Amino acid sequence: MNTSAVIVCAGSSTRMGGVNKILMPLGDRLVIGQTLKAFEETPEIKEIVIVARESDIPEIEAEAKRTGITKLIKCVTGGATRQESVISGIRCISQETELIAVHDGARPLVKPCHISKAVKDALVFGGAALGVPVKDTIKVVDSGLVVDTPPRKNLYITQTPQIFKKKIYFEGVDFALEHSLDFTDDCQLAEAIGCKVYMTEGDYTNIKITTPEDIKIAETLLASEKEKSVCSE
Repeated sequence: MNTSAVIVCAGSSTRMGGVNKILMPLGDRLVIGQTLKAFEETPEIKEIVIVARESDIPEIEAEAKRTGITKLIKCVTGGATRQESVISGIRCISQETELIAVHDGARPLVKPCHISKAVKDALVFGGAALGVPVKDTIKVVDSGLVVDTPPRKNLYITQTPQIFKKKIYFEGVDFALEHSLDFTDDCQLAEAIGCKVYMTEGDYTNIKITTPEDIKIAETLLASEKEKSVCSE
């Protein structure tokens, strides 16, 4: 199955104090290097396109080379919003692509086995996203007051990659552009045209690095995974 990965790295990193999170060290690589490695090791992924700030592209390309990434075909400049950035990326994918996997560059701990699972589910359902059940009770609040408590069994934390058949994703983009909609989540593009998205269960280690504390958490999780690998050999 020809699947193209579009990895989005064009955010402003405001909650990191202006430091670009994808270029921060994590283990023996940078954050983006760890992310690229996961997609490099996923058999279903045939090519990778990165969307980033123009000033970051040389360092990203250098990290890809250091990490031995062979599937990266292009780095392109992102837009003003996440949706615009993803559109910039999908313009570079191959004509033969059947599925598009959109992933946050700041989720470096995603596992190849979970990417593969989501690819297979997207092939069946048209769209699939990695996610995990919420652990806490969620409250809907309006003006400081609790107005609803949704059943926890129906709530998932949505992660990436989010993967769609190319035709569905392109139709979703066309619909959003036609109606001047700007979504922050790729599933919303598919949902807007009536596509049901399957929630592929991943795990809680697939965190998104947003604040300085997240880097410390990611370091601990990465070290734990490496220790498990050594123990199982």
